[in-house]
Amino acid sequence: MMGPVKDSHRLSVKTWTEEESERADSTLSRGQSICDDTSSELQRMAAIERRDANSQNSFRGQGALSRIVRMVMTLREWAQKSLAEDTERPDSFLERFRGPANMDIQAPPSRFSHTGSDAEREIRRSRHKRKKCNIVVLSPSDDIYYYWLMVIGAAVFYNWTLLVVRACFDELQMSNVLVWLVVDYVCDGVYILDIAVRLHTGFLDEGLMVKDVRRLRETYIRTLQCQLDICSILPTDLLYLTIGMSYTPLLRFNRLLRLPRLFEFFERTETRTGYPNTFRISKLVLYILVIIHWNACGYYSFSKVLGLGSDSWVYPNASDPEFGTLSRSYIYCFYWSTMTLTTIGETPPPVRDEEYLFLIFDFLVGVLIFASIVGNVGSMISNMNATRAAFQTRVDALKHYMHFRNVSKVLEQRVIRWFDYLWTNQKTIDEQEVLRSLPNKLRAEIAINVHLDTLKKVRIFQDCEAGLLVELVLKLRPQVFSPGDYICRKANVGKEMYIIKEGQLAVVGEDGVTRLAVLTGGSCFGEISILNICGSKMGNRRTANIRSLGYADLFCLSKQDLMEALQEFPHARAQLEQRGRDILQKEGLLEEVNVSAGEELEEKVERLETSLDRLQTCLARLQSEFNSSQLRLKQRITALEHNITTAVSGSGFLSDVDGNESVSGCDGARSEVNIRL
Repeated sequence: MMGPVKDSHRLSVKTWTEEESERADSTLSRGQSICDDTSSELQRMAAIERRDANSQNSFRGQGALSRIVRMVMTLREWAQKSLAEDTERPDSFLERFRGPANMDIQAPPSRFSHTGSDAEREIRRSRHKRKKCNIVVLSPSDDIYYYWLMVIGAAVFYNWTLLVVRACFDELQMSNVLVWLVVDYVCDGVYILDIAVRLHTGFLDEGLMVKDVRRLRETYIRTLQCQLDICSILPTDLLYLTIGMSYTPLLRFNRLLRLPRLFEFFERTETRTGYPNTFRISKLVLYILVIIHWNACGYYSFSKVLGLGSDSWVYPNASDPEFGTLSRSYIYCFYWSTMTLTTIGETPPPVRDEEYLFLIFDFLVGVLIFASIVGNVGSMISNMNATRAAFQTRVDALKHYMHFRNVSKVLEQRVIRWFDYLWTNQKTIDEQEVLRSLPNKLRAEIAINVHLDTLKKVRIFQDCEAGLLVELVLKLRPQVFSPGDYICRKANVGKEMYIIKEGQLAVVGEDGVTRLAVLTGGSCFGEISILNICGSKMGNRRTANIRSLGYADLFCLSKQDLMEALQEFPHARAQLEQRGRDILQKEGLLEEVNVSAGEELEEKVERLETSLDRLQTCLARLQSEFNSSQLRLKQRITALEHNITTAVSGSGFLSDVDGNESVSGCDGARSEVNIRL
């Protein structure tokens, strides 16, 4: 009796192990989806209930549970379907250009079955990975990181503004001790959390965000900022238990070491804001106020050291009712600091040497710091109006030119109205110049996002490849036409094609008044005359008159740019040519062309080009051989002349009186030269 029981127990243990292994494999292959696990669990319960319902020992009440499970599964499927329908689909036009938005590369699931310990090891490893994934690593470009900078910046600004005034004005410190303690320790908690944020802030290494917590920790510990952060949270303020509560602000001056965090917040805000010049001016005004604030607190502390009311230069004695309140004390010191640092003066003259030295130092600070700040403010204000000034300079120069050339008043008014339209509709910015510093990919993506509504309506952009879309968008040039301007005239040579961004154009007759058709945003025209369609009766001439009804914004694409873009995309070029051929055939401007004859002509031209290349190669080889042979011949002639000169100079016939033998010797030498030649 015990044997079968043991065997069945072993069998059940083995079956449980295999089930766990199969369950682990299925979990890994599913990518550990919670919804799938829930569905599989519900299905397993339903199957168990159905199996138990079919058995003889099943209870009657368990059939209801299976029906409930099936109902829950049905509701779950319906909810998933409704959520899938409500999910916003991405723009297919942008998706085709950008590619998939999620670029995270995941490892493929394992397809090998694990048994026993391998499955358990794999489960533990997956749990360990999940624990690692739960650790949040912030990117400096994330919004959460920016919001945290806002929080830590507020804490740093609190310490930089209120610690010094509490340290100098004892009445302010002692009147609200409990409030200051609470706020101080809240800021200390923010400082401690900031260290944890720094430990979990990633950085870029070779273009990739580092998310290894151990590496982030080691990198942060080795920096100087880590030492400053640790010094800024040392509990030095606990010494107030020994020396008193009035000295607590002085003991907390180490909190000022977090100033770089405030500067980082300012830098990121300047990058994110849409009004950078306004933010820069506000930041400079804040710097001025903080400097005046610190100098005012220093003046009051220096007056306390010298003695309040001891002379006319220091702050009056607090026994005077007019100067006894806290608000009057701070406002008077702030006024004195403002008048001194701005070098306006009109303050009581110093009496003691220490007062002279303090005032000299203040004047130097005012001259150096405020001169640079005021200069920066002036440059920022001028930069805010730089666009308007440049635009007005162009308008003034053109007005002067038209006046100098005696341009008619009607045309001059048209030009001025055109400039007014550009400025009113903010079309004075040269987009190509602004985007010149960006790479082509980002420039094309910005252009597509800015002009997305227009590009969606253009048929040639509907089915074109992403590469061609980039090429075309980067070559588009914006143009603005005034009311009544002719964009193109019939029979003129076509050098550009146009895409309407905004406005309306009319296809008019020969009289310029009769409207044959109206073109709106997204329409394109002019591609027929720049495609050189075979069989076109018009050739590269315009086939219609197109006139602007009002102010129209167009994109211009030149023939050279279009041919360069279509050179690598023959399919798109064939589509454009077919579209132009259909339009020409509809208007009766297309001649019947023998395609086979054209192909034979092209083959002949190719053979002629090949033969010409071969002839040029042979001619170049013959010319090089001729040059080399001519060079060798000249060398041989030079050598023979040298030998003849040597032989004649060494001969004995030159000593004869009559010279007959010498002449014969010369003839023999000439005959020898001729024979050698």
